[in-house]
Amino acid sequence: MTRHLISSGSTFEQEIGYSRAVVDGDWVFVSGTTGFDYSTMSIADGLLEQTEQCLKNIDAALRQAGSSLNDVVRVTYVLPNGAEFPECWPVLRKCFGEIRPAAMMISAGLADARMRIEIEVTARKRCGSTALPP
Repeated sequence: MTRHLISSGSTFEQEIGYSRAVVDGDWVFVSGTTGFDYSTMSIADGLLEQTEQCLKNIDAALRQAGSSLNDVVRVTYVLPNGAEFPECWPVLRKCFGEIRPAAMMISAGLADARMRIEIEVTARKRCGSTALPP
């Protein structure tokens, strides 16, 4: 099996030296993803908006990998202010409520003071998931 690297086009990936996601066989590992809109390199102020953008960014990476949010088996949430975590539950429930992946929340500082959440996921493609392009 070959390893396939997925990029979002974010300048952070080149500057730091990582990939948005790595596909290894049926497994897709999506790096910690923030609420930056990579097309404009801007970030909303609100936690809910950032959470929604995180999930859009993750969904885009998973789709490039021939997977989807439905394939997520593990998710890690990182928030600088852990007390704010319940505020984003409605967005997370909308996305993962039926999937119910294993999950963990960590309260820790993030690389940029504007970031209010970072989300990392691991997915395993199921039979019938779209294959990667050659």
